[in-house]
Amino acid sequence: MREYLKFYIGGRWTDPAESGTLDVVNPATEEVCGRVAAGTAADVDRAVAAARDAFPAWAASTREERLDLLRRILDEYQKRMGDLAAVLTEEMGAPAALAGGFQVQLGLGHLTTAIDLLEGFVFEEQRGETLVVKEPIGVCGLITPWNWPLNQIAVKVFPALATGCTMVLKPSENSPFSGQVFAEILDAAGVPAGVFNLVQGDGLGVGAPLSAHPDVDLVSFTGSVRAGVEVARNAAPGVKRVTQELGGKGPNVLLDDDAFAENVAKGVGTMMTNSGQTCSAPSRMLVPRARMAEAIDAAREAAAGVTVGDPNGEFSIGPVVSGAQFEKIQALIQKGIDEGATLVAGGTGRPDGLDKGYFVKPTVFADVTNDMTVAREEIFGPVLTILGYDDVDQAVEIANDTEYGLAGFVAGTDLDQCRAVARRIRAGSVAINDGFDFHSPFGGYKKSGNGREWGEFGFHDYLEIKGILGHGPADGAS
Repeated sequence: MREYLKFYIGGRWTDPAESGTLDVVNPATEEVCGRVAAGTAADVDRAVAAARDAFPAWAASTREERLDLLRRILDEYQKRMGDLAAVLTEEMGAPAALAGGFQVQLGLGHLTTAIDLLEGFVFEEQRGETLVVKEPIGVCGLITPWNWPLNQIAVKVFPALATGCTMVLKPSENSPFSGQVFAEILDAAGVPAGVFNLVQGDGLGVGAPLSAHPDVDLVSFTGSVRAGVEVARNAAPGVKRVTQELGGKGPNVLLDDDAFAENVAKGVGTMMTNSGQTCSAPSRMLVPRARMAEAIDAAREAAAGVTVGDPNGEFSIGPVVSGAQFEKIQALIQKGIDEGATLVAGGTGRPDGLDKGYFVKPTVFADVTNDMTVAREEIFGPVLTILGYDDVDQAVEIANDTEYGLAGFVAGTDLDQCRAVARRIRAGSVAINDGFDFHSPFGGYKKSGNGREWGEFGFHDYLEIKGILGHGPADGAS
């Protein structure tokens, strides 16, 4: 059983202010697999003070000094990829192939992207007689979720380091092991004391005091809308910057062409990845109404191919993260049945042969209308809804008829038509035919949040912009 009972504060592993702990439950077995120290406001105070003390020197560091650190982190990260994969499978139930594959590789990709960008990033720009300078914002409170732990840690920590900020990281209490190993990686890489700090704990004990702390200049939060609203409220009295990546209900518009059945199958597979626990998942599949029967057949076949079981085995998906999440998903599946959606695959209860663990049947609903609960609420489980449309204009209307706007998807053989539909979808990112790019901005419209992560856009939120008027051209040039 894993025990992580120290925090990383001021460049060393330190005992918490109090002796409380939090159990971590393996969602595949429902058994406690470890525990971590439960942080308090006193621990947050110590971590923020360490970050504040370290800020002047790190803000004044050179580009090469930051690059050297990021490259050392890259070396250490690559050494620990196996350890990271193992803890992800244990703490959140990610299948071994996914944990050691995309889960770990996302963190690696964001790190190498940050290095590439920092090599040429423009921190100063002459505009006439004014010098525009981009400076690190200060001490950052970073609050990350459990569903893609390394991805969300990476898109916050690496841009913050690259731009000269110092920080306090609070990982999710549901997936704290990966955050702990990540801190060990940074320690081994020689991160300067106080530049990076880690405090484990829950939202009440650590998240609230961190987001409200008067010496924190920015809070970057990823999680639910409900929690994001609370973070913003806590931060408001300090008028600090708040960036949020919140929920989603992604539309996946499938165009009427010869690739239709293939795109239905791909959409099912993408939706089920990570047990459906992805805020940008294509959870609303929009299909031509005249081809609904064909969509049902293709989706049923694709869902049947999604195997569920022990994440240490060779299964497509493992459990969802917790008992509370399992019960929420079960209630929403039942709601879909009660509201009259056609159950194509799955349903309530565990898959056959699994009587323990938070395993959910890969579920598909068809003949869904956009006023049904399963089409409105973010389910955050392996549940897909299929909605019909009469023409492309109606498809776009349905796609945008949501309080969310994190991600959208368009699939079809006519690239010009795909591009035209993508432009009309109100979301922070729209993928055409499964497009993927570490340099693309990621973030939401509407209740999906504000600010952007990934690539160069992830640097911007950690920078203040200063204009030095009357500076004149550099180097005495006329």
